[in-house]
Amino acid sequence: MHWTGVMPAMTTAFQLDFSVDHGTVGRHAQWMVENGCSGIICLGSLGEAATLSFDEKIEVVKTTITALKGRAPVVAAVSALSTSEAVELAQRAHGEGCSGLMILPPYVYKGDWRENKAHVSAILKATPLPAMLYNNPVAYGTDFLPEQIAELANEHPNLEAVKESSADVRRVTAIRTLLGNRLAVMVGVDDAIVEGIAAGAVGWIAGLVNALPRESAELFRLASEGKTAEAFDVYRWFLPLLHMDTVPKFVQLIKQVQQEAGVGSARVRAPRLELEGEELAAAKAVLAHAQAHRPAGLKASTPFAQSGVH
Repeated sequence: MHWTGVMPAMTTAFQLDFSVDHGTVGRHAQWMVENGCSGIICLGSLGEAATLSFDEKIEVVKTTITALKGRAPVVAAVSALSTSEAVELAQRAHGEGCSGLMILPPYVYKGDWRENKAHVSAILKATPLPAMLYNNPVAYGTDFLPEQIAELANEHPNLEAVKESSADVRRVTAIRTLLGNRLAVMVGVDDAIVEGIAAGAVGWIAGLVNALPRESAELFRLASEGKTAEAFDVYRWFLPLLHMDTVPKFVQLIKQVQQEAGVGSARVRAPRLELEGEELAAAKAVLAHAQAHRPAGLKASTPFAQSGVH
């Protein structure tokens, strides 16, 4: 498992009856890898994991692994109401052939550090898979501080990365100050990627990549290679779209962009509802402006593959 490059937090496609659209899930994963992504993360927040049953989660993992045929690693996000369910999900993901895990804090209950450490440690001990800790205090109300992340890393060799989504780029520096290169630091919010790389991040767990993978991979490449002027040309163009990843309706917004770009459906599971009215018009306007003002030389993602998954 190499924690580097652009790894989409993949959306979960749904049929008209809101069952999982496995055909589109598989094609979507293939398409993003074909357009420069280094791995796929399924069952995350953007994948609407909270609305998926345990069995549905396992089937999404199986579909993604089957579709990619070993061309890129598949990472399963582990989130649950209870530690026991999280442990079982991690073990099943390992059994199905996942290359790694992304560990979230427990849903609903916002424990203290002793409780959260016990939860994460139980998942880390449940399998030998390399794992990434997901720190998103804005969304989950649980903040894994750099010192706490270091404590986990020092006790668990298979904790290899952290998805830092606090939106505070200083956290990248703080984690690296404590741990050096012991953990791969991944940027977890779209609109902090260039700053995060400058601070030492080596990967991007991205959202808008679901609709614009080649553009995302190019931005990551330019920033990683220190081509600052070229990177900021793309970044300034991309930024209004990337902001969509940081607001409460990020799932609806990103799926809407996918639909407009012809690479998926805006369909979401309740309690989420699709955008309408002024919100929908505003989202379409942001995408239309981006499409009309693409930087010279920035190649568009290839058309969405229509071949079946075997």
